[in-house]
Amino acid sequence: MSIIEIIDVFVFYGLDVIALAFATAVIVQVLKKTALKNVQSKLYTFLPFIIGTFLYAVYETIYHLDWQYCFLNLVSVLEYGISVGALATLFYVLYEQFIRESNDLTAAENVIAELITGYVPDESIEDAAKLIAEAIDGNLTDSGAEAAAQILKDNSSGTASDDNLQILAKLIIRTLATFSVS
Repeated sequence: MSIIEIIDVFVFYGLDVIALAFATAVIVQVLKKTALKNVQSKLYTFLPFIIGTFLYAVYETIYHLDWQYCFLNLVSVLEYGISVGALATLFYVLYEQFIRESNDLTAAENVIAELITGYVPDESIEDAAKLIAEAIDGNLTDSGAEAAAQILKDNSSGTASDDNLQILAKLIIRTLATFSVS
């Protein structure tokens, strides 16, 4: 696709689609962090398209001051709504790839993060993985497992028992020792 074709797409769809796509991307991110944080991640794939289509339908209804407009022009509203969702997805990808500061994890921290998923709240996984890796710091013995278990206990979501956290800590130690991840 050439630059001219890309510009044609934006001219065809208009700035309203771009503004609605940006709003859709923001709404989806807020919902992911709040109301829909416990939903299966497969839903997140379709969420921008659903919300984008809804927002575009509301926009067209307000713009034309006719609640029947969306039903009479359903194909057009769906086309533009899906375009809003697609552009919102593009905005999200661009944000994730170029703007958002990612906490770059080491190989050991990535392994730990994968193992503690479900035991530690999602927003704390990277921080807890870094704390555990720092506490272990090459100490792949029982004392390292005890330090990891304490960090897990301090950061867990409260759904796991102390025994399960001890077992998880030993699993972390064994995994790091087996694969020599550092």
